Amino acid sequence: MAVEIMKEKYRSQVREVVLGATKDEGGTRSTTIKVGGESTLPFLHFEGAVPNRPVVAMEVWDVFPEEWPQNLKDAFGDVLNDPAAWAKKCVDEFGADLIALRFKGADPDVNDASAEDCIAVLKNVLEAVGVPLIVYGCGKLEKDNAIIGPIGEAAEGENLLLGVAEQENYKSVASAAMAYKHSVIAQSPIDINIAKQLNILISEMSTPLLDRIVIDPTIAALGYGIEYSYSIMERARFGALNGDRMLGMPMIGNVGHEVWSKKETFIPVDEEPGWGDQAERSLAWESVTAMALLQAGMNILVMRHPQAVKLIKQNIDELMQDNSY
Repeated sequence: MAVEIMKEKYRSQVREVVLGATKDEGGTRSTTIKVGGESTLPFLHFEGAVPNRPVVAMEVWDVFPEEWPQNLKDAFGDVLNDPAAWAKKCVDEFGADLIALRFKGADPDVNDASAEDCIAVLKNVLEAVGVPLIVYGCGKLEKDNAIIGPIGEAAEGENLLLGVAEQENYKSVASAAMAYKHSVIAQSPIDINIAKQLNILISEMSTPLLDRIVIDPTIAALGYGIEYSYSIMERARFGALNGDRMLGMPMIGNVGHEVWSKKETFIPVDEEPGWGDQAERSLAWESVTAMALLQAGMNILVMRHPQAVKLIKQNIDELMQDNSY
């Protein structure tokens, strides 16, 4: 007896956003990446289209990551003092789809690097790899506002994914994206209403930017409220599929940043014997967090540990197999 598979029908889809620009498009990238475009919930191939696979970006800093646990540093060998070599290793050896360049050194409490210093690092990384770049500031509002414009101008036409635009500083980031042909990360604090309002504010500055926004709903690591992050992402996806233009964007999450700041990833086994080996535990924590967010609809995962990246890319391969009924 034949079994009828019930299928949900949606009236819209997630926007597609293209990252990077080739020489013919005004940039220097050897390849571009397209994210979004789904017309169904994550990986339900039998209900709709999932035209573009989720992608993995690996994080690269402009300074040596002193605060990282030793097992994470060891995974990269001797390249952590050279952002360009670090980025190249992430792409060539670890299979990163994109590079997420974080200007930690611009933090006034770190090196207080100038915009010129940041631009020099950016250009070196652009020369070292051909994949699209995500660019983050240092996380300090005033300093980020000072460097994001010059960075955007120096990489005009490259279609960087600039981050982050928040309610307090969205105008400076959106202006740089408008003027120099980049895309924007719109970040909101795990709040669906603020996420929507921020996209409205950015679109009021420039309607075409709606096609170049990637939502960062702010995520939580495993054990730290990941279920709440999941629910916000799920609501955003339902909104997109049901025609809400201000929620119809792909999503990005800072998996590595969230996971590796938690005690479960860096406390050694001699302090917490019941937690198991620190290296295995931290790798599992990043991998499981990323897997959960994939199921919630994350399109771009920003990660750190090469082994976690390998596991997630394998997981994506499996999820992208179309086993339609």
